[in-house]
Amino acid sequence: MYIAPANTDLLLSEAQKESLYVKLVEQVNKDFALANEPVDFDAAITPINIKMELHEKVYKLIQYKFGEYLNLLYIIDVPEKEIKSLNGGDLSELAEQVAFLILKREWQKVWFRNRF
Repeated sequence: MYIAPANTDLLLSEAQKESLYVKLVEQVNKDFALANEPVDFDAAITPINIKMELHEKVYKLIQYKFGEYLNLLYIIDVPEKEIKSLNGGDLSELAEQVAFLILKREWQKVWFRNRF
């Protein structure tokens, strides 16, 4: 049964533990490319670096390209109710939370594809 990790660090360590980290990075690259906001994370990127770079990318999208940000969330299929439940008071914190939701959804896709 799928149980979503509680935070980004747990998610990334679980992906590594299950030897699916590279697949997670590939899924992130693929979905960002589908949204015409390509990121080119190398398969060997460290968990701390993907966390920081994804946070920075989401932050810039929210701040400068909001329409593209919404399109990205739609393409990745991040649940709208989870986005609406976030506190938008601090833009940097919001971007960090959204980056986690993105990774959580991407991990869910990779995890299910591996299991079934």
